[in-house]
Amino acid sequence: MSQYRALVGFDGFIDVIIRVVDRRRTMAYEDFESIRTIGAFAERVARAAGRSANIELVTCDRRFGGNGPLLAGALGKLGLAVSYIGAVGADDAPTHLHPIYEPFAERCREVLPIAPPSVTEACEFEDGKLMFGHAQNATLVTWERICDLVGLDRLCAIVEASSLIGIVNWTMLGGVEGIWQGFIDHVFPVVSPRRRRMFIDLSDPAKRTDADLGRGLGLIAALQQHAEVTLGLNLAESQRIASVVGVEVPEGVEGSGRHDSVLRGAEEIRGSLGIDTVVIHRRDGAAAASAGADAAWFDGPFTRNPQLSTGAGDHFNAGFASAQVLGLELSACLAVACATSGLYVREAASPSAGRVASFLDALPAPEH
Repeated sequence: MSQYRALVGFDGFIDVIIRVVDRRRTMAYEDFESIRTIGAFAERVARAAGRSANIELVTCDRRFGGNGPLLAGALGKLGLAVSYIGAVGADDAPTHLHPIYEPFAERCREVLPIAPPSVTEACEFEDGKLMFGHAQNATLVTWERICDLVGLDRLCAIVEASSLIGIVNWTMLGGVEGIWQGFIDHVFPVVSPRRRRMFIDLSDPAKRTDADLGRGLGLIAALQQHAEVTLGLNLAESQRIASVVGVEVPEGVEGSGRHDSVLRGAEEIRGSLGIDTVVIHRRDGAAAASAGADAAWFDGPFTRNPQLSTGAGDHFNAGFASAQVLGLELSACLAVACATSGLYVREAASPSAGRVASFLDALPAPEH
């Protein structure tokens, strides 16, 4: 797939992967039993109300992160030639690559740092993760900074050569709307008018207001005039957006086998925004609706014992976006997306296209 180029941006985080200690077996740093679920962690915290608590966090890993780098790295591993622009620079020299991103840069065609990364502390549990962000550096990522440090001419040249544009993490990057508007005003009028794919992930907009979200969705709808836009959502994000745009809120319990409401939600959100595709992923599968096809659902290879969950959604997005670039049918895009994510959480590593294909050939049954 190296003949397909992609531009991805614009965030950058260092992910600190953490387990929360429940009980120590010995005082050796890694010899402990971790708190298994978010509910159990919540109970531990609640018991401290009006008192105090000593909660021990054990750092299991430090790795490059951020929705953009994780998406771009996964696309590169799948075989696309990726150009990345974002907050992946050294703390004291923001236009030079931060050392932690060197393995990431090996997967990309080129990496253009414009700011230092922020930090996310990701506490992982068997049923999900809690991410605590330190996002001050994210405020540096703006359209003006991209133009100053990369240059509009170079940006347009990258877009001209790209079949896919991925812009993610609207929630934590206040400059994303300015970047979207910059593409509308200054990039798309200059590059050739061929239709490109654009993948957008808002990245958990729970903390943003309805007014913010409505304004951002309006810009996403405007981008459809210049590219075939796909909006990627998890179930909670789809429920929030459905509420904001005034359509039926998707329901359904993961693992229940009921997904009609999620399918309908994808169709109604897509129709309300007037964009090409909406995809909604749950841990047990995913639904998608496209302007040119019927809605589809795919049962994912859910596992109860993931090796790593931080980045699972970004790998789902990479699988789906790469399959779209290849022109696969909607159901096949969902299959590739679920397989890419399913492999990542099992092996704690981004899979190659060949590995995804072999996994699909012998797809394991979901672990209910």
